[in-house]
Amino acid sequence: MAAAPVSPGFSTTVEALRLRAWQLGPGQPTLVMDQFSADDFNLLVDDRGDVHVNSKDGRFYLGWFPLGRPGTDGEGWTIAVTGTAKVRGYRVSFDTETLADIVAAAVAHVLATSQPL
Repeated sequence: MAAAPVSPGFSTTVEALRLRAWQLGPGQPTLVMDQFSADDFNLLVDDRGDVHVNSKDGRFYLGWFPLGRPGTDGEGWTIAVTGTAKVRGYRVSFDTETLADIVAAAVAHVLATSQPL
C-alpha cells in the first residue's frame, strides 16, 4: 500500500478567505471599571482625567489613560500586581485603542484568580 502524495500549498474554502469586519476602537471603559467595588478598591481620577484603581492592600493597580500615559508611546491601560518576597509580580499594558472588552477580560481573570489571605 502506497501513501498518497503530499500536495504543496494549503487547502481552504472561499468562505474562509472572505474579508471580515473586526471590532475596532477603544469601546466602553465602563466594562473594565464596573468590575471594582468600593469595598475592595480605591478609585481616583486625577487632574488629567486619568483613572487609577488600586486594591485596599495596595498590591493590585489598574491605570486608564484615555489620552495616553505621559512618557509612553500611547499606553492606555496598565495592570500591575506586586509580587511577594518569593514570587515576582507582573505588569501588563495595552495601548489607547485596545478594546475595553479585551482589557475587561484580562482584569476579570486577574480578579478571579486572586485569593484573600
